[in-house]
Amino acid sequence: MGYPMAGHLAEKGYSVTVYNRTAAKARQWTDNYAGAAADTPDAAVEDADFVFMCLGDDPDVEAVLAGAAGALSRSAIVVDHTTASPALAKRLHGELAELGVGFVDAPVSGGEAGAQNGKLAIMCGGDGAHVEIARPAMESYGARIVHVGSSGAGQMTKAVNQICIAGLLQGLSEGVHFATRAGLEIDKVLEAISGGAAQSWQMENRARTMAADEFDFGFAVDWMRKDLRIALAAARDNGARLPVTALVDQFYADIQAMDGGRWDTSSLVRRLSDAD
Repeated sequence: MGYPMAGHLAEKGYSVTVYNRTAAKARQWTDNYAGAAADTPDAAVEDADFVFMCLGDDPDVEAVLAGAAGALSRSAIVVDHTTASPALAKRLHGELAELGVGFVDAPVSGGEAGAQNGKLAIMCGGDGAHVEIARPAMESYGARIVHVGSSGAGQMTKAVNQICIAGLLQGLSEGVHFATRAGLEIDKVLEAISGGAAQSWQMENRARTMAADEFDFGFAVDWMRKDLRIALAAARDNGARLPVTALVDQFYADIQAMDGGRWDTSSLVRRLSDAD
């Protein structure tokens, strides 16, 4: 995700210094884009007006930011595109504010294709003024940027996104599985129903590959389970009831047990077909 996002920033004329915990990836980036690579987080953020992060989980964010915090410029703005916990976002917002540094939790949706095409949806939590200052830079790779509320609200909104996707993908999996077992021609079925109430991005982009048993692309099951863990933990805190989300999370655990942790999230259909 971060690789093409940083590339869009460079292509828009921003002076970009990249850091990756795998140094070879940072060097590869500089072979393709105008910019510099740093060997450490503190070297990467020195004198930066904006610091954009896109990592795996809470511990990754904490580790990288711990290495960078001492070098952050006063009045810099840190924008975290990681899907992480709302609690971490709130804590970092407070800690960085004490240093005079802004923090925006800004998880994204749109997957690798959205990052490559500069068409990500970005849901931002934090101070509205900080979001607006960072907006022009985020527009380099974001097609929709919405300030959804105070610190942590971006991460909570991403949880809503993943809750909706989880249930939708299970329903789509069952529909594709049913059509296959009924002997229907999947292309004709999709032509018939995709213009009606059943239509969705997942149907348009994943239903045919699901029917073809192709899952080597898109958003991995391992990452989806991490996101659903965050959503379910937040639900326990706020009292929301998520029975379908909890069930689909366990279905994804079944996919992991089938060595499908790196398969696309549409692989839920494999669980149904393998039960035949």
